[in-house]
Amino acid sequence: MHLITRLIALTRSIQLRRQYREINKALEQLPQNVRRQLAAITLREFSNASKSEFPHLYATPPEDKYQAWGSGTDIGLERLRSDNLQVRLRGIALWLAVAFHETKDSPFGEQQELHRQLMRSLRTLKETIPAAELNRWMLNEAEAA
Repeated sequence: MHLITRLIALTRSIQLRRQYREINKALEQLPQNVRRQLAAITLREFSNASKSEFPHLYATPPEDKYQAWGSGTDIGLERLRSDNLQVRLRGIALWLAVAFHETKDSPFGEQQELHRQLMRSLRTLKETIPAAELNRWMLNEAEAA
């Protein structure tokens, strides 16, 4: 059973890495002002995902709840390929939130490495926001909770 679990984790890791390359490429191509918009959307997606019973299954339809992993990353990637900028930004934010929660506490090295790469991307995204604006967002989120 351990071997099967390891094989499933490795397969998922390969899939997430492939998707991450596409997400990261899209992130790098965004202008600074659009990155600020993305940072705000990402913050909301993270907030919504963390309120979910299972954050790694955020945006997954209820009937798919018992699959090996959710469909949030696939939905995010599909949105990334849209012609509409706002839909693309929401797709990136959704993908980042779901992939973050999915890889966060993984015992598998491949997923831990992907999580570190995600953290780097999130840090660079966070650095696009002025500190005063970030503090205001955090206070608003705390008050809403």
